[in-house]
Amino acid sequence: MAGIIDSHFLALTAIVTVAYQLFFFLITALLRFDKVTDFAGSTNFVILAVLTLVVKGTWNFRQVVLSILVLIWGLRLGVFLLMRIIHWGEDHRFDKMRNNLGKLAVFWVFQAMWVWSVSLPVTVVNASNRDPSIRAVDIIGWIMWALGLFIETTADQQKLNFKDSPENKGKWCDVGIWKYSRHPNYFGEILLWWGMFVAATPVLENAEWLVVFGPIFITLLLLFLSGIPLLEKSADKKFKNVSAYRQYKKTTSPLILLPPALYGNLPTWFKSVFLFEFPIYNSGLPLENYCDLKAPDFWIVAIKALRIEGGSIRVELRYSARFQRY
Repeated sequence: MAGIIDSHFLALTAIVTVAYQLFFFLITALLRFDKVTDFAGSTNFVILAVLTLVVKGTWNFRQVVLSILVLIWGLRLGVFLLMRIIHWGEDHRFDKMRNNLGKLAVFWVFQAMWVWSVSLPVTVVNASNRDPSIRAVDIIGWIMWALGLFIETTADQQKLNFKDSPENKGKWCDVGIWKYSRHPNYFGEILLWWGMFVAATPVLENAEWLVVFGPIFITLLLLFLSGIPLLEKSADKKFKNVSAYRQYKKTTSPLILLPPALYGNLPTWFKSVFLFEFPIYNSGLPLENYCDLKAPDFWIVAIKALRIEGGSIRVELRYSARFQRY
């Protein structure tokens, strides 16, 4: 049966994903009901893992373990996000989409791509006829997954508790592990999917290594598109004039959990190159909040104003106070 469908289940999983996401898209478009969006995405992963495991029917240990890991992650996240949106009310991500069928369709197409591509490592493992013995790399991958799930689950619950507390209304979350990362839930998410890929590597050969596109896709998605940039922009808009918030951004890693005392004293170039502190995450803040220029005796010249006059740009400069690296 597996050979009749396709040897790596790529077509099977694509067809199932499109059908599943199309069903929920129609619910959202026709009923203007978007509370099921995240549930549809998370549970789709579970369906693909269980389906490919059952269709292949070999049930080897590695296949069963990876499928169970997807099952745990998908059901945990799906139920959590569904209960959260029911508790909070409307999903404001869709405020500009509800009455725009084109934008709504693009979102659901992208969600289908996300599910199918990130599922690739498990899909290919479940379709494989190879069953090498369990190795150290399997265990390393499982540990990465477990650590990632723990971080993501902890971050989700801590933020939910924080936002549910009336005294925290209008504040940004900086409690628990949120003291060490501005987006610890995304760090956990990225870590667990890289763990899944690592655990899949003993089975992979030749073109099958292209399943690395899965963890790369989720990493790029969260770093540059629908994850961190949107949340940073929203938070900057709300709190850019709050000095405590600007200090929080200076001393708190955007992704990897690090002590604020350590992160705050690292040079900006190091943060950008090695710790994902990209300029787009600070585009909503004043320039001096994130620049890390160096000059003799730590004096710098900062741009105070930019004005366009008669087709030319006029720049007014001022000398800043002594430069303090952060």
